[in-house]
This record gives sequence, C-alpha cells and structure tokens, in this order.
Amino acid sequence: MHTILGIGELLWDMLPEGPQLGGAPANYSVMASRLGNHAAIISRIGRDPLGEQAIEVLRPFPVDCSQLQIDSEQPTGKVTVSFQEGQPSYIIHQPVAWDFLESSDAWLAAAASADAVCFGSLAQRSAQSRETIHALVRATKPDCQRIFDVNLRAPFYSESIVRESLQLASVMKMNDVEVPIVLGMLGLPSTGSLHDGANLLLAEFPGLTLVAITCGGEGSLLVNRSAFHRHLGIPTKVADTVGAGDAFTAAMTTYLLRGAPLSVLNEAGNRWGSFVASQQGAMPEIDANTLQRITSEIES
Repeated sequence: MHTILGIGELLWDMLPEGPQLGGAPANYSVMASRLGNHAAIISRIGRDPLGEQAIEVLRPFPVDCSQLQIDSEQPTGKVTVSFQEGQPSYIIHQPVAWDFLESSDAWLAAAASADAVCFGSLAQRSAQSRETIHALVRATKPDCQRIFDVNLRAPFYSESIVRESLQLASVMKMNDVEVPIVLGMLGLPSTGSLHDGANLLLAEFPGLTLVAITCGGEGSLLVNRSAFHRHLGIPTKVADTVGAGDAFTAAMTTYLLRGAPLSVLNEAGNRWGSFVASQQGAMPEIDANTLQRITSEIES
C-alpha cells in the first residue's frame, strides 16, 4: 500500500443544489484512498459548524483525516460555484483556515514517509501556506512523486508560484485551457501543440519527469522524456465536472506508483475522471461493483 498526501485546501463548494465538500487536494486524497492507497488530507479547517460537518462527511471514507489542523480564529473555507454549459466558475472566499497552514513535526514526518504528494497553486495564495507547502514538498524522499496540480483560479496565481512549484515537482498536471496561460507566464512559446508545450516544460524544468494535460471530454495527453500517449476520452453523460480532474490525478498517481505504462495511466485517469463527471459532486458514492468494474476496464 502506497502512502499519498493531498496538501492544500479543504473547503465547501456551495453548489446550486446545495453544499458539497471539496477542494482539489481533499478530492484527490479521498479518491486515492478509495483506490487502495493510504491517503491523508494535509489541510486546515475552522473550529466552526462547517469544519465539524467536514469531518462528518469524511468519516465514512477510508481517507486519513488525522493530520487536519483546527484553526480557532479563521473559518472553514468555502467557494461559491456556478455553472454555464456544464463548466464551473468560482468565487473563492478569503481569508479562511487553509490560508494559514502551519508546518509541524507531524506534517514533516508524514511528508518524509510519503510515496507521492500532490499540491496545487490555489493553496499558495497566502505566503504562510505557500512556505509550509514548499517545506513539506522539500521534506519528501528523493523517489517520492511530487505532483503539481496547476489548478489556476484567478486571481490566485502568479508566475513565481507556478515557477517555484515546477522547480519542486516531478509531475505536472494541468488542463488544456491552462497550457497557454502557464507557458505565457513562464516566457515560453504558447502557439504550438499541447505536445510541444509539454516538451518545452520538460526542457525548462529538469526535475520534471511527466507532464499530464487533461482535455475535458476529449481525453488527455501524457508526455515524459522518452514517450507520449494520447487518450481520446470516455463517452460520458456529464452531471457536473467538479472533482473530475482530481479523480484523474488520483488514479494516474495510483498507477504511476505501480510502475504502469503511460497508456494505463491515461486509461485509469480517464475512467475515473469520467465516472466522477457523470455523478453529482466531487466525492460521489462508489459501490464495490463499480470499483471492481472500472478497475477491470483499466487493467484489461
């Protein structure tokens, strides 16, 4: 069993149909735990009703919540989510508890023993959380997979956040809309293909070993230093896309740690991403039959 950490925001998505617990690192950790890993959420919530409700929602999942910090002053994070043609837009409230991630011996020890850590750009909007996240990533062992999930949410990103994160990462994941934005911020040509963009990033950041680009319903592209694989996606009736990218990243990580080839990483990410997109919310119910069926489809 591999140990995986999702580092960053745990928050409530205030959806039109009601609140849903989320935050990319939390969604990632929950899915990673459901795929058989020991996955922990490294985040901070308020000492308030939304914080208590978050713990209650997470309780049935196999995810490790023992590393959550409780903030007595700042509230639990929340995001107002609205949709246009199935695509979400966000109002991300601040300041909240996850803006004050505090490095601790327990967190540093967890990072040092992790097989993979996943961190994004949003939780780095505050200097304190950014410093803590970087310290945790630096504390990982040399063979740890350090996954930077770009997750751009305006106005909470900058060239320095992206560049410093990529200097720490071994794996980069973003969507196709984010590719030209990231390349432009970094001063790299943004007029080529997605494959060209991935190769530019691999050349610019020697520590990167894999670039993953999701393309919504049109699948994904994985590029490493010796090969690439393009997946055309899984036909899906979309309920909402919240958490689908996080499910992709968690599944990709799971099979990456098993040493699977790019084709299997892509199949796993697309199968689980499409399943989550077909359901309401970022942490939908997954019964044993669904888990077995999708696993068989990936590994067949």
